[in-house]
Amino acid sequence: MASPPLVDLDTIDLSRTLATHADVYASLEQSGRFALLDGVLHRCEEEGVIIGFKEILADDWWAADHVPGRPIFPGALMIEAGAQLCSFDCDRRRDPEAEPVFFGFGGLNATRFRGVVEPGARLLLIAKLLRLRSTLFTYSVQGVVERKLVFETEVIGVAI
Repeated sequence: MASPPLVDLDTIDLSRTLATHADVYASLEQSGRFALLDGVLHRCEEEGVIIGFKEILADDWWAADHVPGRPIFPGALMIEAGAQLCSFDCDRRRDPEAEPVFFGFGGLNATRFRGVVEPGARLLLIAKLLRLRSTLFTYSVQGVVERKLVFETEVIGVAI
């Protein structure tokens, strides 16, 4: 059974971009093909919630080969995009005077894929902070397309 939504999307203005692709990757170290987020639409530090997005395009680098004739956005990239959103949120919570920290994957829990994501879709990535320490974070992450849950997981990030 799918988890309940992390947020009520009807209560959030998703029409404006708070952080562009360039803004996100000014603080994250991923680049090129692995700079997966197109932007951030909502962030509420008090509620521990952030919402980002990825436009799924027919000419994306993975589309010709996964799956030929019917491109399906890879689940591993959905998770990576969600993890990058978590890292961006974690970076915003850190003291700006502190030394930068790169958070890599520490693990995943309760990962389930519940739908396919195809070119033409906007994948909303919703993350809710569960735990934050100086060298570790845990977020609940959901991917949504047209109000339908397509994946959910718990992302653990560790400082490396």
